[in-house]
Amino acid sequence: MQHFRRRVTAVFFAIAAILVVTQPALAERPATESVIRDWYRLVLELVRHTPTYSPPVASRAFAYLGVTGYEALASGNDAMVSLAGQLNALQPVPSRETGADYDEAVVLNAALQASATELFSNTGPTGQRALKRLGEKMTAAVSDGLAPDLVARSQEYGRAVAAHILAWSADDGGATVENMGFPLEFALKEGPAHWVPTNLINQQQKPLLPRWGENRTFAMPDGKTCNLPPPPDYSEAEGSQFRQEAKEVYDAVNGLTDEHRAIARFWSDDPMLSPTPPGHWIVIALKVLGEENTDAAGHAELLARLGIGLADAFIGCWHSKFEYDLVRPVTYIRRVIDPKWEPLLITPPFPEYPSGHSTQSGAAAEVLTAFFGDNHAFTDNTHEKDNLPNRSFGSFWEAAEEAGISRLYGGIHFRAAIDLGLDQGRCIGEYATALKTRR
Repeated sequence: MQHFRRRVTAVFFAIAAILVVTQPALAERPATESVIRDWYRLVLELVRHTPTYSPPVASRAFAYLGVTGYEALASGNDAMVSLAGQLNALQPVPSRETGADYDEAVVLNAALQASATELFSNTGPTGQRALKRLGEKMTAAVSDGLAPDLVARSQEYGRAVAAHILAWSADDGGATVENMGFPLEFALKEGPAHWVPTNLINQQQKPLLPRWGENRTFAMPDGKTCNLPPPPDYSEAEGSQFRQEAKEVYDAVNGLTDEHRAIARFWSDDPMLSPTPPGHWIVIALKVLGEENTDAAGHAELLARLGIGLADAFIGCWHSKFEYDLVRPVTYIRRVIDPKWEPLLITPPFPEYPSGHSTQSGAAAEVLTAFFGDNHAFTDNTHEKDNLPNRSFGSFWEAAEEAGISRLYGGIHFRAAIDLGLDQGRCIGEYATALKTRR
């Protein structure tokens, strides 16, 4: 019952946040970067409010939204370099009419509105109303005082950019998510080393999105590009590395300090109760961009790079997860060490190695560090509205490492999955940082 009340409360606040975002018209014409920030604020709430948006699916949406916003601005800025020809299978967006004037805020708003509306076409009635309200509010605000023909031309172009990116997204392997991402048929591998369901929910007797690792990547060549070495050999023998790693998880959960509990819960980022792990890093990026007074081009560049890095991280991580198909700590510990053991957090329904939190956090830290520099201190307020205390970090990598170890404190992952997942994320993030965005 407590979990149910927590879930209802979280959904209530998600709905309230959506309605706050979409309150009546702005007092003055917004800056172009404010258009980006407002649409991302709404998308973060839609991720939280849309049942099919598991972390991999959310990362995909952030990538396409980021590329859409970037290409919309780059098409009218000679200092920016298109990502066409750099991202896998992305062709150049439509050209602007030679000699014609465009308003960048109107172009960007139309592009992001069209992209968000399509990416969240399956959200519920509240989300649909929020999309409509924000679209109406932002369209009125960015069009204020402009000639009708300028507005119409700019809107048409922004929608054309969005349509181009959405058409590119259609055959990437992740466009359709059926049955919440759980396959109707899936043959579990035999043997004690392999994943088995970790709860009694009927839908989750099959793993989440087992083919996600086959999706077309964005910046890295394919899902196996940053592959990992195998995890420690499965063993139930005393003194084996595998059993020692399991014992570390067992002891950590049994001896949790208040600080360890706070870390585990801060980074848990459960679907439908949060903006998900990739959304958590988007929140961080938006906060630091605002603190640094970054312009619209900078917003678009970072959010595109970060979305790409996060999306590729989930593809690479999922490729490795289903290559190695490793058993979860809760299964091993109950079988070998203590049949009554309970982890702090609910174990997600898919294989253990590597840690998705680690891989995507490593990719995010790589991208954010490349953009803002080493040792950029910040305070993370992602969960303020959920009444979780803010956490402060001396660098993005410090935050990524804490996100990784949080899964050990939660009883979700072994040490190797965390440490090597961070390495995998760094490798993936390097492909996003290598993209050329400025002349």
